[in-house]
Amino acid sequence: MVALLYRDGYAAFTVLRESLEATDGAVYSHLERLVDSGYVEKRKEVAGMKAQTVYRLTAKGKDEFDAYLDVMESLLVENPRLGRKPS
Repeated sequence: MVALLYRDGYAAFTVLRESLEATDGAVYSHLERLVDSGYVEKRKEVAGMKAQTVYRLTAKGKDEFDAYLDVMESLLVENPRLGRKPS
């Protein structure tokens, strides 16, 4: 979810749900936790004749995800075979 928002900048609830192939409840509960933690912000907007909720990472969310990516990259650089099955 965070990776999608990081990559795309923002996403509507329905796009996140469909991309993750998850239920409304699962997506909503995770998004609300991210909003409550200050990592994601949400806003309502009009799309055609319907209202939709759009989510995007906050500066805090981007910084935290950048830090996560740095850790993951360092793990892979230190041990590039980590997590790979032998061929």
